[in-house]
Amino acid sequence: MLPIDLRSDTVTQPTQAMRDAMAGAMVGDDVFGEDPTLNDLEARAAEKTGKEAALFVPSGTMGNLISVLAHCARGDEVILGDRSHIFLNEVGGMSALGGIHPHIIPNNEDGTLPLDRIENAVRHSDLHYPPTRLICLENTHNYCQGFPLTPAYIKEVADLAEAHSLKIHLDGARLFNAAVALNIDVSLLVQHVDSVMFCLSKGLSAPVGSLVCGTKEFTQKTRKLRKMVGGGMRQAGHLAAAGLVALENQIERLKTDHQLAQELARGLAGISGVELNLQNVKTNIIFFQLHHPKMGDQAFLEHLEAREIKILMIEPGVFRAVLHREISEDQVLKVLEVCRSLLAG
Repeated sequence: MLPIDLRSDTVTQPTQAMRDAMAGAMVGDDVFGEDPTLNDLEARAAEKTGKEAALFVPSGTMGNLISVLAHCARGDEVILGDRSHIFLNEVGGMSALGGIHPHIIPNNEDGTLPLDRIENAVRHSDLHYPPTRLICLENTHNYCQGFPLTPAYIKEVADLAEAHSLKIHLDGARLFNAAVALNIDVSLLVQHVDSVMFCLSKGLSAPVGSLVCGTKEFTQKTRKLRKMVGGGMRQAGHLAAAGLVALENQIERLKTDHQLAQELARGLAGISGVELNLQNVKTNIIFFQLHHPKMGDQAFLEHLEAREIKILMIEPGVFRAVLHREISEDQVLKVLEVCRSLLAG
């Protein structure tokens, strides 16, 4: 029996339709712009997001990196959250490779950045200060329990950015989860940002790849930067074929992941020793804490692993479970049964 893997939605395998499309894809050399399947994917991504153009990249991390590099010069400053993926989990790429300075402000519980804190973080012209160029947001917000940012909030940030002549980049790794949760078209979530990256390889279940979307001028900059950091691929249409299937077939079914997340969260919240706020479960990500007199954090993970269940411990006593296409309702019930057994009494 395969493990019940709740560590991330990145563990999803490609669907059979994706495998078939990959095998039969028409391909060419994308560095020359001659891969027809990849060109189709980029056009489809631009259409979906309402942007002028799009660029396929191997990973979300690369997509965020080249976006920041396209917006900023060496010595510029970026405002972003202390719980953001770009700050926590992307190896300091903007600083190491771009000489760009991060200005960190605290995220609210729902992933937003307080508008007054953004305002105060914008540098005024001074000999001693790096110039502020960019604000980075994240939607859904991974480490803020998968909260979706609303169009209204993003518009408020955009108005602030415009007042200070700043750009906005959106890390939309799980952008379609946000759109499904808010029941709106994805283009409405990104209409007020200058660039957006979204992943195909999470809940959308494609094996590899992300898209960076923005203006034609921005996309030309990111294409060159992608080449610089080693992301120029040749017959990448084999990967793009899976992405086209993902955009066609996998968006609406994200609702099922959200529903199963609610079911798992309700069950966990009823177990003694588990602390979980049901109001915070908005998409496919669940965070919970363990406070149990006889079960330590590491022991809990080991007992689950022994029963073929995998989750992540984000920090001591704090666990994350992520629902995805390969988790069924029966598996959710199995996880709850095991957790109740382990934590009984």
